[in-house]
Amino acid sequence: LIYGNAYAQIIRNGRGDVLGLYPLMPDKMKVDRDEKNRLIYIYSRYDEANPNLKEQGEIVLYADEVLHIPGLGFDGLVGYSPIALAKNAIGISIACEEYGASFFGNNANPSGVLEHPGVIKNPDKLRDAWHRAYGGKNSHKVAVLEEGVKFTPISIPNNEAQFLETRKFQIEEIARMYRVPLHMIGDLDHATFSNVEHLSLDFVKYSLDPWIVRWEQSLQKALLSDSEKGQYFVKFNVDGLLRGDYASRMQGYATARQNGWMSANDIRELEDMNMISEEEGGNLYLCNGSFTKLIDAGKFAEKIKEETDNG
Repeated sequence: LIYGNAYAQIIRNGRGDVLGLYPLMPDKMKVDRDEKNRLIYIYSRYDEANPNLKEQGEIVLYADEVLHIPGLGFDGLVGYSPIALAKNAIGISIACEEYGASFFGNNANPSGVLEHPGVIKNPDKLRDAWHRAYGGKNSHKVAVLEEGVKFTPISIPNNEAQFLETRKFQIEEIARMYRVPLHMIGDLDHATFSNVEHLSLDFVKYSLDPWIVRWEQSLQKALLSDSEKGQYFVKFNVDGLLRGDYASRMQGYATARQNGWMSANDIRELEDMNMISEEEGGNLYLCNGSFTKLIDAGKFAEKIKEETDNG
């Protein structure tokens, strides 16, 4: 989610069975093609902090040796980093934070200009003396100015610069990068009792699902053999995140039970309840007796018509 790619070296035994995954840092990985047009992964083990390490160098891994989960990309090799693509939005947010820290670090006093009627031989000395005397925690002290020096504030007030509005918008911008609903990061301005549940469902459907599909497809492609792909599949279970309120769940269970595609034990398992024994009918699949096939309904109508015509 940060780099746009996830890599792990696949550890196999002599028969090719997967024994484990060794995570690899995305910023040290380069993806390319060799002279035979095969996909190769070049992993750098250079460590600038420890230049004397003996294990430094580059390791070349082939596609069957690497689990690669890419994000959005256009070259067929790697995904792009959402952080890099949204660097301007993040930069504005960082600038707002730094400005706010500086502003309140000076006790919310605006900066300005010290004006002198004559020529100042050492302006840096005057500025430093002003900061020591009236900057930071001393900003509310009464200033004593000599020799015609005048202080003129020049900063734009925060309400005119829309400081708070800008910070709030940048939070929304960063949340929008990953399609995270604002109520999940503590912004409840647009959240109501009726829409929070649907916003949470949207988060699973539109934010998590695209990444979950990437994980499922990449794991199945890289870790399962050809024979195993016909027997097994990778699936993330997000049913717990999709559970609605109690009344909605019970209504859904009732529909499933009446239409015969869920048993009592199927429902109790989803609700983390103890199973009912088979003797008590816990595994029975039932449906309403009034249901009939459409073709049978037509035959029944024809039969009634014939009996009516025959008196």
